[in-house]
Amino acid sequence: MSLAHATSFAPSTTPSSSPSTTPRLRAVPAGTEARGFVLYVGIDDAKAAAAGTSLGAIVQALKALAADLAPESETYAAVALAPEGAGGRDVDVVRLALQDPSALAKHRQAEEEEELDRAHSGVVIDISRKRLVLDNEAVSLTYKEFELLQYLVLREGRTIDRAELISSLWKAGDEDEVPNERTIDVHVRRLRAKLARYEDIVRTVRGVGYRFDRHADVVIRHSSTPSPDFV
Repeated sequence: MSLAHATSFAPSTTPSSSPSTTPRLRAVPAGTEARGFVLYVGIDDAKAAAAGTSLGAIVQALKALAADLAPESETYAAVALAPEGAGGRDVDVVRLALQDPSALAKHRQAEEEEELDRAHSGVVIDISRKRLVLDNEAVSLTYKEFELLQYLVLREGRTIDRAELISSLWKAGDEDEVPNERTIDVHVRRLRAKLARYEDIVRTVRGVGYRFDRHADVVIRHSSTPSPDFV
């Protein structure tokens, strides 16, 4: 049985450090009490050196700050080690290396989803990670190709005319030139070519526009609930 549990801070709406806006603890489960906190700091030796400091100096400064704010506080520092070249944000790597519960849960969920993708023979449209997988193989889509597919997927069964696609997916100031209705057909044709034998999930409604029709071999993963962690 675990003796310790973790909760998180509710995010502050302003950066002010006044008492009225100081981040507060989320609800503490009955029968428990807050005994301290963990602050994960994502920075490697090279970045610290570039900033004119070191990991040791940062640790000492934070320890000194804690002692100044609360003289009776106790501190303990641990360095997070990760394989060279490990991808991801520094703070995420640190949280995983130090076994942060919410980071581990998110990591396990990602691994499980990838395992499901590999096990699924068909189409996986991952809205949360902007990813398309066909028969266990990731497909490279351009940003606009995925935006087009996503727009149709989120309006499943509804025919979307070309004018709506243009007004919704191409904004003033975009680097891409705003297309006309003819060039929308070109974008759709390229998308369907990448869908290969599953191209008919994007249907052409003659004289009107396009529609997404879900088949039994299509899985859609929607965005998950944002993390409640205080950042």
